[in-house]
Amino acid sequence: MIHRDLEPALSKAASSFPIVTLTGPRQSGKSTLCRALFKHLGHATLEDTSVRAFALSDPHRFLAGFPNGAVIDEFQHAPDLASNLQIIVDEDQRPARWILTCSENLSITARVSQSLAGRSAILTLLPASRSEVVRFDTHPTTVDTALRTGGYLRILDKGLDPTTWLVSYVTTYVERDARSILNIADLAGFQKFVQMCAGRTAQVLNLSALAADCGITQPTAKAWLSVLEASYLVVLIRPWFRNHGSRLVKAPKLHFIDSGLVCYLLGIHTDQQLASHPLRASIFESWAVSEVLKQRLSRGESPNFSGLFYYRDQKQREADLLIERHEGALGHALIEIKSGSTISADAFNSLDRVTAALPADLKLSRYLIHGGSELQNRTAATVIPWTGIQNVRW
Repeated sequence: MIHRDLEPALSKAASSFPIVTLTGPRQSGKSTLCRALFKHLGHATLEDTSVRAFALSDPHRFLAGFPNGAVIDEFQHAPDLASNLQIIVDEDQRPARWILTCSENLSITARVSQSLAGRSAILTLLPASRSEVVRFDTHPTTVDTALRTGGYLRILDKGLDPTTWLVSYVTTYVERDARSILNIADLAGFQKFVQMCAGRTAQVLNLSALAADCGITQPTAKAWLSVLEASYLVVLIRPWFRNHGSRLVKAPKLHFIDSGLVCYLLGIHTDQQLASHPLRASIFESWAVSEVLKQRLSRGESPNFSGLFYYRDQKQREADLLIERHEGALGHALIEIKSGSTISADAFNSLDRVTAALPADLKLSRYLIHGGSELQNRTAATVIPWTGIQNVRW
């Protein structure tokens, strides 16, 4: 298995905290990474129903079975263990004793923040980024293949057909995880909702229109969207504004985190289909946003405070990403994302218009990420090819 970009941040957190909680979607490699880095610890998975029953019925004896600590996978199945861990680590604060993995943000974050505040570092591991994808012996070398393949490790490691693997992944997610997070009874309706969301990737979220198209109420759509967020399948990028009273678009932008998953949900099974698909540009935009997010999370940042925004105002001036960077000379990053392989003469117009609308004292570095192969340092912006997105410190 490849090395993951999160390893240094994970090791650093473990050297300072008695508990580290690693969250992320299913099949993102959480358990594999933790068992590789913390070989000295015991291991238990709460996916095993007998282990889960033991942990739920007698948490004290369950934890006592690991006197030197353990990696506990799928911790969301027994969140009450957090109270017992609080007592244990208050008596023995040695670092790196307990490593918890969790595939749900919804159930774990509140419990960890309440019971384990100051005792647990919380990190997030998403599917493989481009910098990690290229570490596999065989990996996608064309943009359409890369988009359709996505970043789930099993697909990349075994060279599996993405569609075949994702059929099982989506079925498992819909039938089991949707019920466990929110006890959704209408699985067929929820599956339709997920597909409708896929058709809106890289779009400003209109919750009422989404609900109407799915034949559900707006509160239901909001609740179901929270399930997708909690499972790390989508991320909502908020609009940037310095003045809260300014006339800017306030709704978030919806992005699927894995491009392979969104391709599958849209019925895209070949590179040829993707090349001519009307949503190809949107899929590429979500892929680029996800790549930036993955890089920042690999440094140990929180997904809730990732510093990623988009810009759009009432005059239709817009930029795909505005990144708040607080590292001195770097300044903030203003990014336009184009799926095409060539750079047109008007490619920088949006960047110019948004720059003129932003506060004059906001230091900006401007970038254009595109689906071609050219790296160019232009006066208007730095042009980044899709294969080089990992080489910029976002």
